[in-house]
Amino acid sequence: MDHLVVAAEPDLTTDELLPLYESVGWSAYTRRPEQLRTAIAGSSYVVTARRAGRLAGLARALSDDATICYLQDVLVHPDEQRRGIGRALVRAVLDRYAAVRQKVLLTDDEPAQRAFYESLGYAEIRDFGEGTLRAFVRFD
Repeated sequence: MDHLVVAAEPDLTTDELLPLYESVGWSAYTRRPEQLRTAIAGSSYVVTARRAGRLAGLARALSDDATICYLQDVLVHPDEQRRGIGRALVRAVLDRYAAVRQKVLLTDDEPAQRAFYESLGYAEIRDFGEGTLRAFVRFD
């Protein structure tokens, strides 16, 4: 098996991004390629996983480098899933923002997603106890 390379890589082309996002069915991104490109370019940190030069996965974060880091878009090509790539991508983001206190993310309500993120130290808001924290989101 070819060696996996995980590294910061902020300058990705739409031609490379679209097939990865399409492979996981994230059509909200692929319907608007320029918006995807703008999102990647505006991210604070973009980390990729490559095998034999091929883009196998990506994670990105938005952060002020002091108090908040928002983990966004953790995705791994289906051919590469269940090989530790997602974990390596999230670890790279967590390592980059180790000094930041709050690390936040939104994800699908699936048991596998919960187990994955809990294994990396995340907890659901409701697990902090009643009245302790509240989360709000707005989608336009």
